[in-house]
Amino acid sequence: MPYSMYGRFPVFGEHDRETLAQLQTCAEVGDAVAAALMADGHKGYSQPIGGVLFYDKYISPSGVGYDIACGNKAVRTNLTYGDIQADKGRLASEIFRQVSFGIGRKNAVRVDHELFDDPTWNDVRYLSSLKPLAQDQLGTVGAGNHYVDLMAEVSPEWKLGDPIPAGAPVWVAVHFGSRGFGHRTASGFLNLAAGRDWDARAPGESMDQPPTLISVSSALGQDYIAAMRLAGRYAYAGRDYVVEQVLRILGAEATFTVHNHHNYAWLEEHGGVKGWAIRKGATPLFPGQLGFIGGSMGDIGVVVRGVDGEEARAALYSTVHGAGRVMSRTQAAGKWKPKGGRRVRVGGAIDMESVRRRLAAAGVELRGAGADEAPDVYRPLRQVLACHAPTMEVLHVLAPVCVVMADAEEFDPYKD
Repeated sequence: MPYSMYGRFPVFGEHDRETLAQLQTCAEVGDAVAAALMADGHKGYSQPIGGVLFYDKYISPSGVGYDIACGNKAVRTNLTYGDIQADKGRLASEIFRQVSFGIGRKNAVRVDHELFDDPTWNDVRYLSSLKPLAQDQLGTVGAGNHYVDLMAEVSPEWKLGDPIPAGAPVWVAVHFGSRGFGHRTASGFLNLAAGRDWDARAPGESMDQPPTLISVSSALGQDYIAAMRLAGRYAYAGRDYVVEQVLRILGAEATFTVHNHHNYAWLEEHGGVKGWAIRKGATPLFPGQLGFIGGSMGDIGVVVRGVDGEEARAALYSTVHGAGRVMSRTQAAGKWKPKGGRRVRVGGAIDMESVRRRLAAAGVELRGAGADEAPDVYRPLRQVLACHAPTMEVLHVLAPVCVVMADAEEFDPYKD
């Protein structure tokens, strides 16, 4: 059996006590119908990353988290690696130049989208005040662990440094969510649920505080669900825009697409009970459903398809959303310190210049990124996928070719 039981809940992979305790607290406070922890799990704000909670009476804005509808999109293009191999350095630089990376960044081009005509902006109080911010930031990527990658399809045995065949299909993959709109929406509903004003400054938060739960039968719960769904549409639209932007840079077309959220709540049925599946850093993977799972900047990514079975049901038809951190951002990159009128990280365990040299030697073009996103701070992706092997079929294995992220000096005040 690929999972163990922590009390009455299935746990995939190995986890520390604090992560397991978070799952237990979330389940106990909301009298959860079911719960599960994915193999890439680690401690998060209130609910563990990789944790899935299934409530029949509650929605959880702390469980969905601050980056509402963070997710991945991957498309296969009509290009091969041979088409871009000699030009990948220029392509990486052009993506870094044209795509808007960084916290609080506005898109240089205002993006019109039908979602801005959605009545939810007016039906849910306070959201109309966030609409200008959302319009400014649609199509921007942000910082932290958010990225735009060019990848090439390789054999299942590929490892960093192995050659990539010239005929390998090229893919575009992106990872980010609903940006400042999602963050402020989450903050506002967490305030309201605690009896504070929408725009109040929240008190100091604890990673160990119990989950914030709102009855789905309440007006506040229904407002949150509507706002979350709008943020979900917004995140989809943003990822669509950035992928199209990269396709234009490449002069390519998409021939296959996979796209979904991993910080979200879905109305589902499990074990004959209807309720809300709260996935924080967990990818939905029902039988036949496709998902893209990225690894670190020096590791593979995969496109998978869900397979039914006892293990899949135990996982609440969920799987990992990435490789999972084994080192905190502060441990890896150091603490933020003021320097020359800006903030920089000081005192981290990772020598990022050495990482850049290693990736360059392996043929990976890296733009931006900091030590907190180095390969050494993540588990090997194959390791976590193995824990979920009975629940999925791996359709495509992808190797990093160009990895583009925000500059290392970008301070990220938004929580994953």
